[in-house]
Amino acid sequence: MDSHIYGVSNSKLTIFTITLLFISTTINATLPQNPSTKTQSLPSSSSTSGQINSNSVLVALLDSHYTELAELVEKALLLQTLEEAVGKHNITIFAPRNEALERHLDPEFKRFLLEPGNLKSLQTLLMFHIIPLRIRSHQWPDPKSASKHQTLCNDHVHLTTKHDSRLIDSAQITRPDDITRPDGVIHGIERLLIPRSVQEDFNRRRSLRSISAVLPEGAPEVDPRTNKLKKPKATLVPVGAPPVESVFEALAPGPSLAPAPAPGPGGPHHHFDGEAQVKDFIQTLLHYGGYNELADILVNLTSLATEMGKLVSEGYVLTVLAPNDEAMAKLTTDQLSEPGAPEQIIYYHLVPEYQTEESMYNAVRRFGKVNYDTLRYPHKVMAQEADGSVKFGHGDGSAYLFDPDIFTDGRISVQGIDSVLMPHEKTTEDKKAATPAAVKDATKPSRGKLLEVACRMLGAFGHDSHFTTCQ
Repeated sequence: MDSHIYGVSNSKLTIFTITLLFISTTINATLPQNPSTKTQSLPSSSSTSGQINSNSVLVALLDSHYTELAELVEKALLLQTLEEAVGKHNITIFAPRNEALERHLDPEFKRFLLEPGNLKSLQTLLMFHIIPLRIRSHQWPDPKSASKHQTLCNDHVHLTTKHDSRLIDSAQITRPDDITRPDGVIHGIERLLIPRSVQEDFNRRRSLRSISAVLPEGAPEVDPRTNKLKKPKATLVPVGAPPVESVFEALAPGPSLAPAPAPGPGGPHHHFDGEAQVKDFIQTLLHYGGYNELADILVNLTSLATEMGKLVSEGYVLTVLAPNDEAMAKLTTDQLSEPGAPEQIIYYHLVPEYQTEESMYNAVRRFGKVNYDTLRYPHKVMAQEADGSVKFGHGDGSAYLFDPDIFTDGRISVQGIDSVLMPHEKTTEDKKAATPAAVKDATKPSRGKLLEVACRMLGAFGHDSHFTTCQ
């Protein structure tokens, strides 16, 4: 073959060959070496990179009609945490309906959740509604049993069935299996679930906000006769000390309460906002669930909520033994028809001491039986240990400590019980047992030393029987 091949010289062919080799090397450097391996490394449904499938339960939640809950999840910065949870296991979300978050939630509590400093409380509240396990409606426990599950915030919820209704704690499942996806399921519930830690944090912030750090003092007064400053009046009771009067003396007859003479906790400085604290514990009862009847009696049927607020403002402390709704439903018409009967029943459940589950249980463990004063003077309620808990009352009218420490803020303590307590009336048998039997034997008259010697000598001769003194 000559120096020209198809009309191309050798020098031009060499330059063309070098150019093709350079272009081929450049293309190989830019393309992936193993396309099949690269395809296998892409995430499928969810991975540690945080990418989730469009068919994920989280995407369904954000696009669902639970818009209020989805908005709170975004504000709580929980999307990445939930994506990691979905990547590890299936989840079950209990989503409150929008009305429960828009109109039925306390505005002050919602404002508390949305404050930047309370982000952790909002995250705990939302993760309390998520269980790292797939639970469908047909997997709910039967009415005779219950199941306990741990949530993403490490608290526990209880799943039960009552009257053909599925419940999580005390909230009813209104839309079971509302949204189902391969990696989770969403159930619609009637109201928001509030863990105890978040409720206590909210109550603590409210209490701290109502207490002023610096005591306000008025301007100094000038005596017009001497043109000198008046000396401040000596206070018999230091500021912050408990009231001088007992709580029974503070309960004046009539609708109002007598003010305590101490200028401390309830004086003009208002260190304790009793009405706000009573409102807090009533709101806690409503959020907790199962104590609506008691809250209705305190607020609507009687003026006990106002009276309790005034007592707390005056510096007194209270422990409320709160019967649940099932216990209140057992009250008969005769028990409530008499004038002042609801007030007397509630007074018997108010203890003028600050007691928690731990303090009461330690007391009954140490002393066996403990009698607590009540505002239904002079009746007392007896507490004793039973089945590892605290039992109040006597016999069939007794009640067990059912929901301990529903509300504890240092001034008011609410302890849930499973029955309504009534004062124990002593029967005739109890009175007979209490009174010692009368001694029938008459005491023998005492004899002198000389008479005893004489009787002993007569007895030696067999004549002591003739003398009544020696018998």
